[in-house]
Amino acid sequence: MVERRPVHNSEVYLLSQNRFPLVPPPSPPSPITPAPTDICSPIESLSLDEPETAPSVSCDDQSFDERFVSEERLAGAVHVLSTESRALQLITNLYSTDEIARDGFNRAVEAITQRQGEGGKNGKVVIIGVGKSGHVGRKLVATFNSLAIKAAFLHPTEALHGDLGQIARNDTLLLITFSGKTPELLLLLPHLDEDLPLILLTSHTRPDTCEIIRQRPDTILLPAPIHESETKSFGVSAPTTSTTVAMAVGDAVAVVASRELHPSVASVFAKNHPGGAIGAALKRHDEEVIRDLSVPLKDVATLNMDENDLPLTGADVLRAGYASPSGWVRLTTQQNGGFDTSGGGGILVSPSRIRQLSSSDLSRRIDTELGWLLTHPGEFVSIAWDTTVHQACDFVNAMLLVNKNRCGEDSIIAVMEKGECVGVMEVASLLEESAKR
Repeated sequence: MVERRPVHNSEVYLLSQNRFPLVPPPSPPSPITPAPTDICSPIESLSLDEPETAPSVSCDDQSFDERFVSEERLAGAVHVLSTESRALQLITNLYSTDEIARDGFNRAVEAITQRQGEGGKNGKVVIIGVGKSGHVGRKLVATFNSLAIKAAFLHPTEALHGDLGQIARNDTLLLITFSGKTPELLLLLPHLDEDLPLILLTSHTRPDTCEIIRQRPDTILLPAPIHESETKSFGVSAPTTSTTVAMAVGDAVAVVASRELHPSVASVFAKNHPGGAIGAALKRHDEEVIRDLSVPLKDVATLNMDENDLPLTGADVLRAGYASPSGWVRLTTQQNGGFDTSGGGGILVSPSRIRQLSSSDLSRRIDTELGWLLTHPGEFVSIAWDTTVHQACDFVNAMLLVNKNRCGEDSIIAVMEKGECVGVMEVASLLEESAKR
């Protein structure tokens, strides 16, 4: 017989009528995970050679964008500069080889110089243009005037309204138009005196393609073409390459014409440009005298020809040249140890001639076998000490043209003060220093 016992469980019976919903107990809080401060923190790059100097990888998108924009800008700038440089190279080649361009340039310079300066007709260059060509014209007017060539700018529209009066009978006219058919210039053309020389600075390289020349056949063509349209080069027809080329050709005309009109272009430019940094530099150079460039006589080594009974050789001069603080050597005698520019005793050997000595010359006598090495006083080119560098250069250039036997680039200049030589220099050194200015 099975024994029955009470069953025990954990149930609770409520006798009340109210019932409560069964709500699960809250779950325990989750552990707090700290937020990362830099999601894309730099990761050290792998390098087997120099791990301590290996570059880090950056995920800074903004810096990358800025670098991209910067490179794009610079690429655009290089494209513009290289395109305009290419145009200048081609215009240089045109005036070096093309007969029409060369003839036009010669005729343009001749037309300007014949009506300018002393002995001319005291005329001026009247430059006419509109738009960007007008701005090029104004710049060229400034260049012409600074080089002592009288010039004035005339706007074609204003010319038709009274400004034609500024054109005189001895003037030269220079029209600037890329297309060769600018309406304002075509309207003005019938009112320009046909007796005045007319120069046309344009992109056309042949007279028969230009409308202005068709209407005025005696026009002097001055070509200024570009190798490709600005729309093709830069995507916009804004005058860029065309104005660069036109300005370069105009500058060439101004400089060459000024050289033919004035003995020293540098002098007239300095006179017409006294202000600003350029004026200050020109004044400083213009005030520099030839003694400032010469080698003082005290820095010229002396080699006495009477010190021993043996004749001097090329080796003696070479040793003296190396010992000289200036590289110059002066040959003297006991009877005349001074620097006498009128007779014997003042023979000079310049550094450039010493450098021409060969090994076989070292044993040769300078008085009988190496005469080319020596410059006697009667062969010196004497210039006063206070002569400006530019004036001295002009004087020497004139001598080189007129009397090459008397003066050459290896000739020696004796810088004179009160009848005595205070310094020496070679003609080639003077020309080189002057070219730097």
